[in-house]
Order: sequence, then structure tokens, then C-alpha cells
Amino acid sequence: MGGTRDVRGRLALGRCQLLGLAGLAVAGAGALVIGALLLLPIGVGFRLLPPAAAALRRLSDRYRSWAARWTGTAISPPEPLAGDRGERGERGERAERGERPRRRAAAVLGDEGFWRDLRWAWLEPWLGGLLVALPLALVEYGAFGALVQPFAWRHLGDGNWYAFIPVRSTPAVLAALALGLVFIAAGLRLAPRVLALHGRWSRRLLSAPRSTELARRVERLTDIRDEALDAQAAELRRIERDLHDGAQARLVALGMTLDEATRLLGADDADGTDSADGTRAIGDADISAARALLLEVRETSARALQDLRDLVHGIQPPVLADRGLGDAVRSLALDSFLDVHVEARLPGRLPAAVESAAYFAVGELLANAAKHSGAREARIALTHEDARLRVTVTDDGRGGADPSRGTGLHGVRRRLDTFDGTLALHSPPGGPTTVTLEIPCASSSPKTSSCSGTV
Repeated sequence: MGGTRDVRGRLALGRCQLLGLAGLAVAGAGALVIGALLLLPIGVGFRLLPPAAAALRRLSDRYRSWAARWTGTAISPPEPLAGDRGERGERGERAERGERPRRRAAAVLGDEGFWRDLRWAWLEPWLGGLLVALPLALVEYGAFGALVQPFAWRHLGDGNWYAFIPVRSTPAVLAALALGLVFIAAGLRLAPRVLALHGRWSRRLLSAPRSTELARRVERLTDIRDEALDAQAAELRRIERDLHDGAQARLVALGMTLDEATRLLGADDADGTDSADGTRAIGDADISAARALLLEVRETSARALQDLRDLVHGIQPPVLADRGLGDAVRSLALDSFLDVHVEARLPGRLPAAVESAAYFAVGELLANAAKHSGAREARIALTHEDARLRVTVTDDGRGGADPSRGTGLHGVRRRLDTFDGTLALHSPPGGPTTVTLEIPCASSSPKTSSCSGTV
């Protein structure tokens, strides 16, 4: 555990060093933009401003990417910079060649995201740079006390101090060495926290304007609504098709078979004998044929019942409705071709729609792992924290999963979009593959199933 923490600390320290160096580039890009703005009155700035703003936007996008990868802090980007050639196609570039520089510069000046980038460019080298410099300073000063003082203290004279320690004797050197090691450990321990704080600081400065986020939210909800309606229509068509091709066809066959059995039992038989009232008795051949038809009716009715059960199971599995998500996923694990281990730590029942979405998503992921990855074992973890259901499915397959090459993961993501959920895929070549699903929700009832524990 301590080794993992040291690795994280060294990695975070290196990233702080990278951010400190990148701050110089940010300051340079900001100065270039300011210079272009100052040159606007003499006309030169109109040609300099668009490329300078584009360079600044590329730096801010790089910081957004770093914040997401290093600290998990998602920063919503602004709209593409007005007049940025990188955001246009070939047709846009041809049109841009004839566009006047003044119009392009005016478009940049009217872009709210540009002014946010410029504000960040002037604050980041100072405040952000000082923030990431803190763990670096602790480690460097600690290295001076631990690596330099023990060898150079005799040559530094009586005025040699390390922090609050006058280094003039061997015991003082040992104290300075110990203090230096403490500074190094403090810097390594502080680096991940500083990196996370820097990510939050960057989000405050670099996030898209609230109006842009609201517009994107409305657009996304519109797309989700359309997809949900399409999915509902497809589900209704599937149910109708399954009923028509399955249970309905079997019930029609059952009725025809009963008609035939009734005809045999109610008809005169040429081989029969006269009864006392003068009617024809039913022969043994008719009884045997009717018995065979009734046996066929029983088999057909059993198959029709199974079709109906399968159809109901595809809509809402009974174990999910009765026992909750934890036990329903355990049922999936028992039916899976893989050796599946389930760890479910849920506080109680969740909203029925959320449980259903998570259940079918896990079923699709297990089917994908068994069919495409060559996996032999899978692990499923179900947790609920901060009003979010988190489902993690890991398999030991060959990896290399790509959502663009199939419809399985796309269908799972579309199912989660209805609940504003997310899907994160990590599947390097050679494996393992880890899929993390998150769905915002709250526990809706006390625990009614054996959700806690492992299988």
C-alpha cells in the first residue's frame, strides 16, 4: 500500500513539474494574444489575432485533457473558436480564404470562450503555477537538506542554516538530513492533492459558459428523448413479433389440434360396434389417435407457456422485481458461460427503471465477454455512493474492445443515456477489459434483498 502511494506521489510530482513548465507556454500565448489586441488599431492585429487565439485554445484544450486524465475532473469545452480552421472542413477552408481578416477578428472578439481562455492565460501562470510549485519546492528543499548538507556543511561556514537548524556540527547535520527527508515525504504526499486542487481550479476558469452548457444539455436531452422513443417503439415491435411468432402460433396450433381430437372423439368409426342406443361406438384407433393429439396439446401448451415466460423475463425478470438488483445479477452470473464473481454492496432497493437498466446492461456485457473476448472469468462489483449506482464489470479476456465495431456497447450506452448515466471503457490489447457504468439515482426503499456480500 505504501509503495503504491509512493508511485502515485512521484507520478503526481512529475505532472506538477510538467504543469509548471507548461505555464510558461500559457504565459507566452497570453502575451501573444494581448499583443495582437494592442495592434488592432493599426490593422496588423486583425491578421495576428485569429492564429494567436487558436494557439491559446489548443493550450487550454490540452489542460482540459490533462485534468480529465490525471484527476478525473471533467471540464466542458466551449464552442469551437470562431474562425478556427481546425474546426472546419475543406469546404469551410475554401470559404475562409475569401473571408476578410477584420470579419474573422470580429468573430473571435465576440466569442465568449476566447475571453475565458484569455483570463485563464493570465491567471494560470501566477496562481496555478504557484500552486503546483509548492510540492516541488518541498521536495527540492528536502533534497538539499538530505543530499547536500551532509557533504557540504563544513564548507558553508558558521552562517549555514537549514530551515530553523544551524548546521554547525554532526548532530545538526543528522537533524537537517531527517528534516530534509520529512520535506521530501511531505512534498510527495501533497502532490496528488495539489494536482486535484489544480484540476478544480482549471474547471472554474476553463468550463464552458453556463448558457453553452444549458444549450448542450437541452440538445442532449432532446437526443435522449428521441432515442428513448425509438427504443420503446423497437421494444414494442419485438414484443409483438415474439407473441406472433411464438406463443400466438403455438396457441393457434393448440386450437387446431383440439379440434382434430374433438372430431375423432365425436365421429362414427367404421370399425366400431353398435351401442345399445343404436349409435356408433368409438373405436380403439380413434381413442389412440385422440390420446396422441391430447399429448401433443399438452406439449404445445407447455411450449407456449415457456414462450410467455421468456417474453415476460425479457421485459422485467421476476427475480429483479422480487429480490432486487443484487440477486438478479447473481442469477445472471449463475446462467453465464463464464466463471462470474459478484460483489454487491447496495443500501436497498433502487428505482425499478434504474435496476432494470443496470440488469440488462450487465447481461449484455457478460454476453459480449463470453462471445468476443475469450474470457474465462469475470468480476462484477455493485456499489451505491453519493446518489450514484456504480457497476464495474471486469473480464480476463484478450481486450481491445472497441464500441465503434459493434452494437453491444452502443446499446448499453444508449440505455444509460436515458438516465443521464455514463459508460467508461478501459480495454487495452491483451486485457483485461474493465467497463464502469454510473447511473445517478437514490435508494428508494429499505433493504429487501441480500444485496450485501459476495458470490
